[in-house]
Amino acid sequence: MSEIPETASGGVVWHSSPPGSIYDYIRVASFSIGPDGLVEQWSRRAVDLFGVTAEEARGKDPVEAFMPADLRERGRRRVREILDGKEWTGLVPFRVPGEDRPRGVAEMYVMPSETPSGERAALCIVVDVRALRRIETDLAASQAIFGQSPFGFLLFGTDLTVKRANRRFATVFGGSADDHRGRTVHDYLGRAEADRLTAALRGVLDTGESVTDFEIVGAAPGARDRRHWSVNLYRVHSGSGRPIGVAGLGIDVTRRHSTAREAASARRNLALLNEAGARIGNSLDLEATARALLDVAVPGFCDLASVDLYQGLLTGDEAPPGRWGSSHDIGYGAGSAELRRVAFASAVSDAALRTDGGHEPGGGCCGPEPIEVGAVHRYPFNSPCAGALRTGRLRTVPGSGGDLVQSTLVVPMTAHDTVVGLVQFSRTKGSEPFGERDRALAAELAARAAVSIDNARLYRREHERALILQRSLLPPGDPEAAGLDIACRYLPGTAATEVGGDWFDVIELPGHRTALVIGDVMGRGLRAAVAMGELRTAVRTLAQLDLEPAEVLSHLDEIARGLGAPIGAQQSRAHKGRGPELSEVYLATCVYAVYDPVTRRCTFANAGHLPPVLVEPGKAAVLLDVPPGMPLGVGGEPFEEVEVELPEGALLALYTDGLVESRDHPLDEGLSAFQRALTDPVRPLEDVCDRVLSTLNTGHGEDDIALLMARIQGLPGEAVGDWQLPREPRSVGRARELARAQLGSWGLEGLVDTVELLVSELVTNALRYGEGEIRLRMLRDRTLVCEVWDAGLVQPRRRRAKDTDEGGRGLQLVGLLSSSWGARRTPRGKTVWFELDLPDGEGTAEPTVEQLLSMF
Repeated sequence: MSEIPETASGGVVWHSSPPGSIYDYIRVASFSIGPDGLVEQWSRRAVDLFGVTAEEARGKDPVEAFMPADLRERGRRRVREILDGKEWTGLVPFRVPGEDRPRGVAEMYVMPSETPSGERAALCIVVDVRALRRIETDLAASQAIFGQSPFGFLLFGTDLTVKRANRRFATVFGGSADDHRGRTVHDYLGRAEADRLTAALRGVLDTGESVTDFEIVGAAPGARDRRHWSVNLYRVHSGSGRPIGVAGLGIDVTRRHSTAREAASARRNLALLNEAGARIGNSLDLEATARALLDVAVPGFCDLASVDLYQGLLTGDEAPPGRWGSSHDIGYGAGSAELRRVAFASAVSDAALRTDGGHEPGGGCCGPEPIEVGAVHRYPFNSPCAGALRTGRLRTVPGSGGDLVQSTLVVPMTAHDTVVGLVQFSRTKGSEPFGERDRALAAELAARAAVSIDNARLYRREHERALILQRSLLPPGDPEAAGLDIACRYLPGTAATEVGGDWFDVIELPGHRTALVIGDVMGRGLRAAVAMGELRTAVRTLAQLDLEPAEVLSHLDEIARGLGAPIGAQQSRAHKGRGPELSEVYLATCVYAVYDPVTRRCTFANAGHLPPVLVEPGKAAVLLDVPPGMPLGVGGEPFEEVEVELPEGALLALYTDGLVESRDHPLDEGLSAFQRALTDPVRPLEDVCDRVLSTLNTGHGEDDIALLMARIQGLPGEAVGDWQLPREPRSVGRARELARAQLGSWGLEGLVDTVELLVSELVTNALRYGEGEIRLRMLRDRTLVCEVWDAGLVQPRRRRAKDTDEGGRGLQLVGLLSSSWGARRTPRGKTVWFELDLPDGEGTAEPTVEQLLSMF
């Protein structure tokens, strides 16, 4: 019986011991012996212990039935003593009836008793010794584990109060182990953590499901540092299976938590560095690189970040002498030069922030006002930001009491001992503070971005130089020519440099004629552009000699082969006996065409280039049959000329192979597609160019693309005056009369005096030094051109006349009064010409008296 509770009336109620009592673990049995020494009563526990039913046991001699044979004599003697009224306690081996060997050892308690008639009897209490020994062992082990464990042990009752605590727990939370009896988790933890643990205890007690690695955070009494504990909870049962409480095992995992946190931080930093390597530096744009840095840093590394770059770096200025890269004074302006905010990122706000403490996360810790993206500013000389720029060293700036920002890392962006700007990483309050690993990571991120920004700066500088070179080698954006409407396009195959070996040119020739040139140096990039520039300069020089197209290409071929000649002996010796080396071998293709707007005839010569395309009004585009010849630089073969009469309104297209050839389709398909794109030549030329580039595959980037298109607009008949003059002195006066009349019909009376004088000089020279008939032609377009032809081959030469000479000043006068003049050979003689600006243009200044007198 476990207890004897009282009822309301004061009586006593007897009931059996509750489940889970000690008797569930200890095997206790009882039986009684009558006056005759035989079993009278046999309990149910005796049935369980001995395995013999009550019917089988009653009326038997217990000594004979349950004791081994060698102990029976002693057993009978003990029974007689008991029946004589003597108590006895001892260990007795017992067996089960039918078995020879003992099954176990029982501890027996024998107490004398009397029957109702006064006869002597006995009551026997039997305990299985094995069960007792197991209990003793279990208690000892439990005590050792509970008491000697290096981990904190708690046993909670069903009311979730502490029933028992071990020594380790008491060592951490103070007092002795017994002092903690009756306490709850709220006596050890803050409210939030205590509520969490209470809910977990209640769940384990209700469901029986264990909880492992339940982490709670708190502080030991008298300690400031927060500790992390890992708690394992499991329900405790009685022998009958009734829940009697919850056991908790707590392990201090603060160090493990710190190690795990450091490992997680290291993994995060490695991941950030990996992401930085993948994202920073993919662009050669300064602002894009700065934005990529902040995309990596926010919010993975910090909550706020900004990037400032030196204004001089962004505008392309070179570093001031003694500043850029100086070991004593790194960066521009000793850290106080102008900077521009190029990027800002925030995980807490979309706008620049300024706090009460003057710390401005959006613009930095070094100024009282927010700095917007794009703003140009300076940091105060004594500010942390200026100090970081001067020294090139990272600085940590704490936030103030009322500040949103907890701390800021001010990191100079240094590349090749050069500070190019400043990046600031800020964390707000509530975030983890910056540690040494974070400082190292911030410096690494800034350094990577600085190298990319410096590369972008160098690229921008070289890119601008390459563009200047390319633009200087190509004609102006809107070239003009008499009798032609011109449109052109140029697309480099190398997007990184925007320069290449393709070129086109529109060159004005005497007599309002125009040379159209298209060429392609084999190769791409800057080398091809340099070669192209040399060849283009040579073409322009040869064009000014007014040679025939085939002659121009022949001379150009010799120049190209000369560019590939061996390097001189001095350079060869500089190579220390390695023998003569060849310079770059230039091979190029070229089409050179000369168009005469008076006759609307165009003369072509081709050096291995693709044929021109002609689109006549109302007809399909065709390829002109111009013999291709050999590329420039090969040599050995003469070039042929083809003269084609171009109808009014026709469209002529010169192009390079990058427009019609790629890996995706053969050349024939590209040419067919090009011809189809030109089927509507009536549209404006600019629209036709755009249509061609949008229709064909011009984005493959495999080769440079040059396109030169011209619409034929011949000079009208009324803009041309053409006369034959006999070879006689009166032709001089006749030439003046014809010129005066023609100028009058054009409304150019203001040029009559000058034209009469210059025409008289040229016709006089033709009579004096030339041969055959004389031809006078006047052309009116954007300028006025006068030409005098004769059959003589002797070119006129301008010279300074002596004071005693009566002549020799005619060409000096022509050069002084005209905007330009010259002479060229023709198939049947020569032509001397001069050109005058029209009165409505800027005109040519009238010669001064000093200039006129200088001729005498």
